[in-house]
Amino acid sequence: MCARRARLTRLLVLLAAFVCAACGLVYELELVALGGYLLGDPVTQTSVVLSVMVFAMGLGSLAAKRLTHRPATSFALVECALALFGGLSVLALYSCWAWLGRDQLALVVLTCLIGMLIGAEIPLLMTLLQRIRREEAGRAAADLFAADYVGALVGGLAFPFVLLPLLGQAAGALLTGAVNALAGAAVVLWLFREEPGPRSKGLLWTGCGAVLAALALAAACSGAIERAARHALYGGPLRQAVQSRYGELVLTGGPPRLDPATALTPAAPRNPQTAPTAPTAPTEQATQTAQAGAPPLRLYLAGRLAACGQDEYRYHEALVHPALAGAGDGRVLLLGGGDGLALREVLRHRGVRTVLVVTADPALPALARTDPALAALSGHAFADPRVRVVTADPLAWLRQDGGATRFDAVLADLPAPERAARSEYHASEFYQLAAARLAPGGRLAVPAPAGPGLWTVAAGLRAAGLWSVPFPVPGRGPACDPAGSGDLAAVLLAAHEQRPVLALAPDAPPPRSLTVGQLTAAAAALTADRPRPLPPPSTLLHPR
Repeated sequence: MCARRARLTRLLVLLAAFVCAACGLVYELELVALGGYLLGDPVTQTSVVLSVMVFAMGLGSLAAKRLTHRPATSFALVECALALFGGLSVLALYSCWAWLGRDQLALVVLTCLIGMLIGAEIPLLMTLLQRIRREEAGRAAADLFAADYVGALVGGLAFPFVLLPLLGQAAGALLTGAVNALAGAAVVLWLFREEPGPRSKGLLWTGCGAVLAALALAAACSGAIERAARHALYGGPLRQAVQSRYGELVLTGGPPRLDPATALTPAAPRNPQTAPTAPTAPTEQATQTAQAGAPPLRLYLAGRLAACGQDEYRYHEALVHPALAGAGDGRVLLLGGGDGLALREVLRHRGVRTVLVVTADPALPALARTDPALAALSGHAFADPRVRVVTADPLAWLRQDGGATRFDAVLADLPAPERAARSEYHASEFYQLAAARLAPGGRLAVPAPAGPGLWTVAAGLRAAGLWSVPFPVPGRGPACDPAGSGDLAAVLLAAHEQRPVLALAPDAPPPRSLTVGQLTAAAAALTADRPRPLPPPSTLLHPR
């Protein structure tokens, strides 16, 4: 091989290494992201994927030693297999989650297969480089790893900023697989076309074409697969499904059939010249009777039930109304609450002048505004002129905002912790930042899980300088968990200086599921089980 051709061939092999490394990292990030969406606890899923992937890459490198006698042909076969498994990995994992429920095992198996194939690339590429031109192993390794690492950088940046927002998880993985297959075929069928014989070359062409055809077929059928999986998951037709950066938002069921005379409407702002009549909330019996003939509206976030139209009010009333019974409720900060359901309860208070909603996912408030059923369930809360929405992570917003504005009530309508995941919203640092936003006499309401986790939250509030009183969310409704999730079963109401007194504000209609007597009795029963001393609080460095 002449020197000029050798240099060009070597450069193209390094380019192939660059492309394959970018594709490999995209597969890895696809599994990390989808595993976090489907299984929850993204910290654990990231750890599983990364550790299994690195281990499998070591196994693949060892196995590749047996393939180096025909490195070009072996590399083409490895890349075709990697393109097939990696390209189909998202649809395969999603299907296992929807129909088999064994997504953790599927995640590990797919990660192991993809990792072994990625691990086999480097030994084969190193052999090809040495075949082109013999040189010191260290120099060849330096060039190869440089191309590999730069490719990983490009793939890692392309996934969140290009592939995911423009194509989504499934289409992004399928396109990556196609690029991967073409890169592998180019190395063998063009650069090293003299290695395979005519029969082997024909088989390689056929195999590469079959992989590309399989990926194209999967792309054509991905919509049908997704619709069938959703039907299996949610048990009926979907009202709407929206893919956001934070997971899939799904609405099922129909709008609640409430009598217009008793339908919940947001309260009007207080006018000092006129005293508006308080809106009347439908009774619990009327609500259940009106909805008996229709499937309840259900909101799923990343596959998990977040709200059910039949009884979501139990959780949202418990979170909001005792907190707004303090010295004042003119300024309210709602952290989370993008579905508008807690906001609906806030706006029932005539004394509320402004509500600031800080939510990380802009797709959820957009869905609450545009879907007629969810908008009706939320009382068209986002249309109220008193409401302002800020798109930001609640913890980051509390940390970065100047903090000049103080609020009479701060409500944390945020998800429950899952091991180390989502624990930042239940850490003492989060509570301390939220407490710093309270006006004198202000109250902070936070949800808490049942069991020992309740007292961990109480310990975090105490570490933040707050006194708290816990009370359970009222009992289960006819179809759903009280909080829309089995993890959130209690609320802690906290304040500076002393434990707040449980009460209900007179400037709002009586809640459907709460009375002062019930609140006081339930809180007393729960407090009787309070451990002495409290367990250690959860912190950002030591989540519990």
